Amino acid sequence: MKALRKQLDRLEPHFGSGGRLERWHYAWDAIDTILYTPSSVTRTGSHVRDALDLKRMMLVVVAAMLPVQLMALYNTGLQAFLAIEAGALPLANAQTWIYQSLLGLPFDSSNILLASLYGAMYFVPVMVAGLIGGGTVEMIFATVRRHEVNEGFLVTSALIPLMLPPTIPLWMTAVVTAIGVTLAKEIFGGTGMNFLNPALTIRAILFFTYPAFMSGDAPWIAADFIGVDNFTGATLLLQATDGMEALGPVYGANWWDAFWGFIPGSMGETSAIAAFLGAIVLIVTKIGSWRTMLGVTVGTFLMASVLNWAGSDTNPMFQMSFMWHIVLGGWALGTVFMATDPVSSAFTETGKLWYGFGIGVLVVLIRVVNPAYPEGMMLAILFMNMFAPLIDHFVVKANIKRRRARYAA
Repeated sequence: MKALRKQLDRLEPHFGSGGRLERWHYAWDAIDTILYTPSSVTRTGSHVRDALDLKRMMLVVVAAMLPVQLMALYNTGLQAFLAIEAGALPLANAQTWIYQSLLGLPFDSSNILLASLYGAMYFVPVMVAGLIGGGTVEMIFATVRRHEVNEGFLVTSALIPLMLPPTIPLWMTAVVTAIGVTLAKEIFGGTGMNFLNPALTIRAILFFTYPAFMSGDAPWIAADFIGVDNFTGATLLLQATDGMEALGPVYGANWWDAFWGFIPGSMGETSAIAAFLGAIVLIVTKIGSWRTMLGVTVGTFLMASVLNWAGSDTNPMFQMSFMWHIVLGGWALGTVFMATDPVSSAFTETGKLWYGFGIGVLVVLIRVVNPAYPEGMMLAILFMNMFAPLIDHFVVKANIKRRRARYAA
């Protein structure tokens, strides 16, 4: 590491003031500060408001995702091994060739480490593709605007593979991530200026431009042996449109399988317990708002209960209970890591409750009333992102009115 530090110090003058690569100073600074602590420090008295800065906050969020990421690695490999053992997954792919020919490892669905290693061969390339696509855009805009590269993309890049199926083409991930980061964040001023969640915007673009690769015709692990073309969180919910009783016979799974995450799906959306562990970290560190999470939960419970009570002779999705809603699709991941985004969500404390409540109501309505699109978490959050400023406006107006009344009395 000392040798690397010396090499970086030797190159640094070229990126400094007057250097021939001065234009690329901020891209260089981003790489240097990721590897090492910044060399510039405050030399005079400083005003410290809080020990938490942007980098620490983003790193805590990434750390909170660790249970979800570990479960994504394991379950992706597990579903692949089950498909291989059932003779459903073709072995002519790069991951299998590296795993079997180069590493010489067996396919053993009972071995957690082997399953996780195989799952990493799908998960890591997708994460790297997202980092390349989005990171390149971040550095370009930082260079043009002449400011440091912010750490906000760390969270976005960590979320991207969690929302996608394992066999999503890497070029597609990189290109759409670059487009999504540009449209959702950079054109509005960068980190802290976006009104839409960048990760969800990327998924929305992928879903509506390449639907077959997200939930349609592209075959993926554990597909053929249960007679379904492709698995994402939405596909599992799609089967529920035939009746809740279909979940058990079709998938050989029960509610606890969905809760722990032993079901096919987008890599990070299958395990509710992993997302809930991340929620504990975010709530304890006060980085994720418990009010938003509570609002989503209450909204989901009330809307699901109303539709359960209303019933339907033609739409089996009305039977889906609150307990099933929270373990299927992207509900848990979205509630914990995307609805709580401090930039695109409501800012006021009361507003966070209403904002989360709206998400909970909308996700159930989209899933149930429109069975052609049974996954609704992505659209519910993006829709409420647009209403978050309006919610804050009315909350602030109500606070002002209440205080004026108290002062007049």
